[in-house]
Amino acid sequence: KRSVASRARWRCSGRKMSQAWCTIESDPGVFTELIQRIGVKGVQVEEIYDLSEETLDSLKPVHGLIFLFKWVKDDASDRKLIREGAPGVFFAKQVVQNACATQAIISVLMNAHGVELGPELTRIKEFAIALNSPDMIGQVIGQDKVLRTVHNSFSRPEPFMVEPDEKGAEDDDAFHFIGYVPIGSKLYELDGLQPGPIEIGDVKDGEWLKVAKPAIEKRIQKYSQKEIRFNLLAIVKNRQDVYDLEIKKLKASIQEGKGDKAKAEAEIADYEGKIAQEKDKFKKWTEENVRRKHNFVPFIFNLLKELAKNGKLDEVVQAAQKQAQDRMAASSNRNKTSSSSSTKK
Repeated sequence: KRSVASRARWRCSGRKMSQAWCTIESDPGVFTELIQRIGVKGVQVEEIYDLSEETLDSLKPVHGLIFLFKWVKDDASDRKLIREGAPGVFFAKQVVQNACATQAIISVLMNAHGVELGPELTRIKEFAIALNSPDMIGQVIGQDKVLRTVHNSFSRPEPFMVEPDEKGAEDDDAFHFIGYVPIGSKLYELDGLQPGPIEIGDVKDGEWLKVAKPAIEKRIQKYSQKEIRFNLLAIVKNRQDVYDLEIKKLKASIQEGKGDKAKAEAEIADYEGKIAQEKDKFKKWTEENVRRKHNFVPFIFNLLKELAKNGKLDEVVQAAQKQAQDRMAASSNRNKTSSSSSTKK
């Protein structure tokens, strides 16, 4: 699971860095680049803001779902936990701290149908089949240098070494990633902190998202009274590839004289627009990831140094403090207005 930031950052500092797994941000751009860099092709990650049928249908084909939530102890007693493992299911225990994001992604990819895994994951999968032990497979993933290096490349640069708190506070926030993936005629929940995969239900006619939806909603409702921080992501087929395939089909139908030509051309234009949007999105993701990895501390230090040298630092600090106070006052006024409106109702 993902521990609190201060403790996680310490674990990724200094001499322990080579063996530790850092916490990384739950972001579709981060996970898409991570998947690409470990050699998987034709896949991207999309964030899901609602579980409506329309939203889920718009993302098809979906290989699996990744769910992030605030971790609480769960013995899965209310669900069908398969301790001895399920036939054909790649399952790995999480034995390394902070690796759950990448491990949840790998669990989905290893079990997904029609995904080009690339040499690294293919090697791990073939080796894992021979092991046939969730604990040992977890060790293989946790000790894999390629996976760890790619994962840690998305950690934010930390200018300071934080002293460790080995015990940790009781109210530390710990977040955890799990995966949902259809395998055969079943839908499974893959949680590296459990002893085995959890069978969610039967899948009919490939409509596994309809089975996953109530399972995820039930989990959210279970914690929603005390916790509102959830994140749901879908591992999907590369959208540009999806749209490009549809364009080829439409062009073929036009050449064969089938259907309404004007309608087909309009649909082609629509798909071309979507491809352009995807290219812009990938460009934005690349730029954001560069900023995430860049260490801005030297720039900020020298900027403050120059401001102080020119006698402008106090002025800038005071202006920033005033802006912060103005924002707090505006927020307080909005809360009062909202409270007043609720009382009147």
